[in-house]
Amino acid sequence: MQSESRSSQPVPSATRTAPRRRLSVDRRRDELIEAALDLLASRGPDEVSVDDVAQAAGASRALVYHYFGTKQELYAAALSKAAAELTRRLAQVEPGDTPLQRLDRAVRAFVEFAEAHSAGFVALLGGSAAYGSGGESAALVHSVEDTVYELLVEGLGEPTPVNPVVRMTLKCWVAAAETAVLDWLKHQDLARVEVEQQLIVQLGALLMAIGHEVPV
Repeated sequence: MQSESRSSQPVPSATRTAPRRRLSVDRRRDELIEAALDLLASRGPDEVSVDDVAQAAGASRALVYHYFGTKQELYAAALSKAAAELTRRLAQVEPGDTPLQRLDRAVRAFVEFAEAHSAGFVALLGGSAAYGSGGESAALVHSVEDTVYELLVEGLGEPTPVNPVVRMTLKCWVAAAETAVLDWLKHQDLARVEVEQQLIVQLGALLMAIGHEVPV
Protein backbone atom coordinates (compact mmCIF):
# COMPACT_ATOMS: atom_id res chain seq x y z
CA MET A 1 0.00 0.00 0.00
CA GLN A 2 1.31 3.46 -0.90
CA SER A 3 2.06 5.67 2.11
CA GLU A 4 1.35 8.92 0.24
CA SER A 5 -1.65 9.88 -1.85
CA ARG A 6 -1.44 11.46 -5.30
CA SER A 7 -2.62 14.76 -3.86
CA SER A 8 0.53 15.00 -1.75
CA GLN A 9 2.81 14.95 -4.81
CA PRO A 10 4.09 18.32 -6.12
CA VAL A 11 2.14 19.69 -9.04
CA PRO A 12 4.32 21.11 -11.84
CA SER A 13 3.73 24.77 -12.57
CA ALA A 14 1.98 25.62 -15.83
CA THR A 15 4.28 28.56 -16.48
CA ARG A 16 7.97 29.16 -16.04
CA THR A 17 9.29 32.22 -14.32
CA ALA A 18 12.81 33.56 -14.09
CA PRO A 19 14.50 32.52 -10.81
CA ARG A 20 14.48 35.17 -8.11
CA ARG A 21 17.91 36.47 -7.11
CA ARG A 22 19.29 39.02 -4.70
CA LEU A 23 20.32 42.09 -6.67
CA SER A 24 21.31 45.65 -5.91
CA VAL A 25 18.59 48.28 -6.07
CA ASP A 26 19.86 49.74 -9.35
CA ARG A 27 20.39 46.34 -10.93
CA ARG A 28 16.94 45.09 -9.95
CA ARG A 29 15.35 48.26 -11.30
CA ASP A 30 17.25 47.88 -14.56
CA GLU A 31 16.15 44.25 -14.89
CA LEU A 32 12.51 45.23 -14.45
CA ILE A 33 12.89 47.90 -17.14
CA GLU A 34 14.62 45.43 -19.47
CA ALA A 35 11.85 42.89 -18.91
CA ALA A 36 9.25 45.52 -19.73
CA LEU A 37 11.13 46.53 -22.89
CA ASP A 38 11.39 42.92 -24.05
CA LEU A 39 7.65 42.42 -23.63
CA LEU A 40 6.79 45.77 -25.20
CA ALA A 41 8.90 44.99 -28.26
CA SER A 42 6.06 42.89 -29.69
CA ARG A 43 3.03 43.80 -27.57
CA GLY A 44 1.37 47.11 -26.91
CA PRO A 45 1.37 48.62 -23.40
CA ASP A 46 -2.29 47.75 -22.90
CA GLU A 47 -1.43 44.08 -23.52
CA VAL A 48 1.43 43.85 -21.00
CA SER A 49 0.54 43.66 -17.32
CA VAL A 50 2.63 44.28 -14.23
CA ASP A 51 2.34 40.56 -13.50
CA ASP A 52 3.83 39.80 -16.93
CA VAL A 53 6.81 42.04 -16.20
CA ALA A 54 7.29 40.61 -12.70
CA GLN A 55 7.22 37.04 -14.00
CA ALA A 56 9.67 37.78 -16.82
CA ALA A 57 12.10 39.43 -14.38
CA GLY A 58 11.73 36.77 -11.69
CA ALA A 59 10.33 39.32 -9.26
CA SER A 60 7.12 39.77 -7.32
CA ARG A 61 4.28 42.08 -8.26
CA ALA A 62 4.83 43.92 -4.98
CA LEU A 63 8.49 44.55 -5.86
CA VAL A 64 7.53 46.07 -9.20
CA TYR A 65 5.23 48.50 -7.42
CA HIS A 66 7.97 49.17 -4.85
CA TYR A 67 10.28 50.49 -7.57
CA PHE A 68 7.59 51.99 -9.78
CA GLY A 69 4.51 53.38 -8.07
CA THR A 70 2.25 52.72 -11.05
CA LYS A 71 2.19 50.73 -14.27
CA GLN A 72 2.49 53.99 -16.18
CA GLU A 73 5.69 54.91 -14.30
CA LEU A 74 7.25 51.56 -15.18
CA TYR A 75 6.40 51.90 -18.85
CA ALA A 76 7.50 55.54 -18.95
CA ALA A 77 10.88 54.48 -17.49
CA ALA A 78 11.13 51.69 -20.06
CA LEU A 79 10.32 54.05 -22.90
CA SER A 80 12.78 56.62 -21.63
CA LYS A 81 15.53 54.01 -21.68
CA ALA A 82 14.52 52.99 -25.20
CA ALA A 83 14.67 56.62 -26.34
CA ALA A 84 18.14 56.99 -24.79
CA GLU A 85 19.30 53.84 -26.59
CA LEU A 86 17.96 55.15 -29.90
CA THR A 87 19.75 58.45 -29.35
CA ARG A 88 23.00 56.57 -28.67
CA ARG A 89 22.62 54.53 -31.87
CA LEU A 90 21.85 57.59 -33.95
CA ALA A 91 24.98 59.34 -32.73
CA GLN A 92 27.33 56.48 -33.61
CA VAL A 93 29.77 57.28 -36.40
CA GLU A 94 32.80 55.58 -37.85
CA PRO A 95 36.15 57.31 -38.48
CA GLY A 96 36.34 58.47 -42.06
CA ASP A 97 32.57 58.50 -42.64
CA THR A 98 31.49 60.92 -45.37
CA PRO A 99 28.44 63.14 -44.66
CA LEU A 100 26.27 60.82 -46.76
CA GLN A 101 27.55 57.75 -44.91
CA ARG A 102 26.76 59.41 -41.57
CA LEU A 103 23.24 60.21 -42.70
CA ASP A 104 22.82 56.70 -44.07
CA ARG A 105 24.05 55.19 -40.80
CA ALA A 106 21.64 57.33 -38.78
CA VAL A 107 18.67 56.43 -40.99
CA ARG A 108 19.47 52.72 -40.75
CA ALA A 109 19.80 52.94 -36.96
CA PHE A 110 16.43 54.71 -36.76
CA VAL A 111 14.61 52.13 -38.90
CA GLU A 112 16.32 49.12 -37.29
CA PHE A 113 15.42 50.39 -33.83
CA ALA A 114 11.82 50.98 -34.85
CA GLU A 115 11.56 47.44 -36.17
CA ALA A 116 13.13 45.89 -33.05
CA HIS A 117 10.86 47.88 -30.70
CA SER A 118 7.83 48.16 -32.94
CA ALA A 119 5.05 48.23 -30.34
CA GLY A 120 6.89 50.64 -28.07
CA PHE A 121 7.94 52.80 -31.01
CA VAL A 122 4.33 53.14 -32.16
CA ALA A 123 3.21 53.98 -28.64
CA LEU A 124 6.01 56.52 -28.21
CA LEU A 125 5.25 58.44 -31.39
CA GLY A 126 1.53 58.05 -30.84
CA GLY A 127 1.81 59.53 -27.36
CA SER A 128 0.11 56.53 -25.75
CA ALA A 129 -1.48 57.40 -22.41
CA ALA A 130 -0.38 53.98 -21.17
CA TYR A 131 3.14 55.36 -20.94
CA GLY A 132 2.26 58.26 -18.71
CA SER A 133 1.14 61.82 -19.19
CA GLY A 134 1.08 63.40 -22.61
CA GLY A 135 3.80 65.82 -21.52
CA GLU A 136 6.19 63.00 -20.67
CA SER A 137 5.56 61.21 -23.95
CA ALA A 138 5.93 64.44 -25.92
CA ALA A 139 9.24 65.22 -24.21
CA LEU A 140 10.64 61.81 -25.21
CA VAL A 141 9.47 62.26 -28.80
CA HIS A 142 11.00 65.73 -29.01
CA SER A 143 14.32 64.47 -27.60
CA VAL A 144 14.57 61.90 -30.39
CA GLU A 145 13.47 64.40 -33.05
CA ASP A 146 16.02 66.94 -31.84
CA THR A 147 18.78 64.33 -31.98
CA VAL A 148 17.92 63.40 -35.57
CA TYR A 149 17.73 67.07 -36.56
CA GLU A 150 21.10 67.89 -34.98
CA LEU A 151 22.69 64.92 -36.75
CA LEU A 152 21.33 66.20 -40.06
CA VAL A 153 22.69 69.69 -39.40
CA GLU A 154 26.08 68.29 -38.43
CA GLY A 155 26.17 65.86 -41.33
CA LEU A 156 25.37 68.62 -43.81
CA GLY A 157 27.94 70.94 -42.26
CA GLU A 158 25.39 73.71 -41.78
CA PRO A 159 26.64 77.00 -40.34
CA THR A 160 25.13 78.35 -37.11
CA PRO A 161 22.50 79.71 -36.98
CA VAL A 162 20.95 77.34 -39.50
CA ASN A 163 19.27 78.98 -42.46
CA PRO A 164 15.51 79.11 -41.70
CA VAL A 165 14.57 77.38 -44.97
CA VAL A 166 17.07 74.60 -44.33
CA ARG A 167 15.87 74.26 -40.73
CA MET A 168 12.25 73.98 -41.81
CA THR A 169 13.13 71.48 -44.56
CA LEU A 170 15.12 69.21 -42.24
CA LYS A 171 12.43 69.25 -39.56
CA CYS A 172 9.81 68.44 -42.17
CA TRP A 173 11.89 65.44 -43.21
CA VAL A 174 12.20 64.24 -39.60
CA ALA A 175 8.41 64.36 -39.20
CA ALA A 176 7.92 62.64 -42.56
CA ALA A 177 10.43 59.91 -41.63
CA GLU A 178 8.51 59.17 -38.43
CA THR A 179 5.25 58.92 -40.37
CA ALA A 180 6.84 56.72 -43.02
CA VAL A 181 8.25 54.29 -40.47
CA LEU A 182 4.93 54.10 -38.62
CA ASP A 183 3.20 53.30 -41.90
CA TRP A 184 5.79 50.61 -42.65
CA LEU A 185 5.40 49.02 -39.22
CA LYS A 186 1.65 48.91 -39.74
CA HIS A 187 1.69 47.38 -43.23
CA GLN A 188 5.05 45.55 -43.38
CA ASP A 189 4.83 45.46 -47.20
CA LEU A 190 8.36 46.70 -47.94
CA ALA A 191 11.75 45.29 -47.04
CA ARG A 192 13.56 47.31 -44.39
CA VAL A 193 16.37 48.21 -46.79
CA GLU A 194 13.80 49.68 -49.20
CA VAL A 195 12.41 51.88 -46.43
CA GLU A 196 15.90 53.11 -45.58
CA GLN A 197 16.68 53.86 -49.22
CA GLN A 198 13.41 55.73 -49.71
CA LEU A 199 14.08 57.93 -46.69
CA ILE A 200 17.54 58.84 -48.00
CA VAL A 201 16.15 59.56 -51.48
CA GLN A 202 13.38 61.73 -50.03
CA LEU A 203 15.90 63.71 -47.98
CA GLY A 204 17.96 64.33 -51.11
CA ALA A 205 14.87 65.40 -53.04
CA LEU A 206 13.88 67.91 -50.34
CA LEU A 207 17.39 69.39 -50.28
CA MET A 208 17.41 69.70 -54.06
CA ALA A 209 14.00 71.39 -53.96
CA ILE A 210 15.45 74.27 -51.91
CA GLY A 211 18.63 74.41 -53.99
CA HIS A 212 20.79 72.86 -51.26
CA GLU A 213 23.80 70.73 -52.12
CA VAL A 214 23.12 67.02 -51.59
CA PRO A 215 25.78 65.33 -49.43
CA VAL A 216 28.07 62.80 -51.11
